[in-house]
Amino acid sequence: MFFKDQLNRIIELHETPKKIVSIVPSQTELLCDLGLDETVVGITKFCIHPQEWFKTKARVGGTKKINIAKIIELKPDLIIANKEENLKEDIEALESVAPVWISDIKTLKDALQMIKNIGEITNTITKAQSLANTINIEFEALHTLQNLQTCCYLIWQNPYMTIGADTFINDMLKYCGLQNVFANEQRYPIVTIEEITNAKPTIVLLSSEPFPFKQKHLDELQKHLPNTKIILVDGEIFSWYGSRLLKAVDYFKELINLL
Repeated sequence: MFFKDQLNRIIELHETPKKIVSIVPSQTELLCDLGLDETVVGITKFCIHPQEWFKTKARVGGTKKINIAKIIELKPDLIIANKEENLKEDIEALESVAPVWISDIKTLKDALQMIKNIGEITNTITKAQSLANTINIEFEALHTLQNLQTCCYLIWQNPYMTIGADTFINDMLKYCGLQNVFANEQRYPIVTIEEITNAKPTIVLLSSEPFPFKQKHLDELQKHLPNTKIILVDGEIFSWYGSRLLKAVDYFKELINLL
């Protein structure tokens, strides 16, 4: 059986995978929701959902510090990775261990396609198709709720880092009716408080990941941006592109009402 990943690479599988290693947290959660508990044998230390898997599954390092030797021990027949979250050199090394299917996700459309593709590979296409359809229908409803405020979404502190247009988070902001003031910048630009001020966002969102922004960080930034609404937000909702998207629309509706 031949399958094309989201980098248009062809991988060959002789049968439906019986031992999968996932090195992407959001895709690990998706595999669980597709009912693949017995099939997934390895995950990363950042694959915190579901909690039962986090407690019991073998861990193969972090998304950017993969323990290749550990994966070899697990003898997988499929490894599921992501272009952005995993290092190219790790993926190249893993290709000698087992077929590696790579996602590349910048939009909701990409995410929905990934869900269906993984459903095909794992012989769970009916569940995957239903999941993707439900997510798509719910997101379509958000188009009527857009309020078109300008926004800066911060993912790191010291130095501050934000997101450009060519990112999944930027697409999620669009569904919330928010215009990214740094949409014309590179994917993850470093920005100063002065640059944020000059961009004049009406809203600044502080993500819970990868940097865990807290109230103290909000209070400090508020001193420099007294006229800007600053809100702590759930980074998983904005950046996890698997089945966690089922929780996204209700969260976005609450956020939109807050704004």
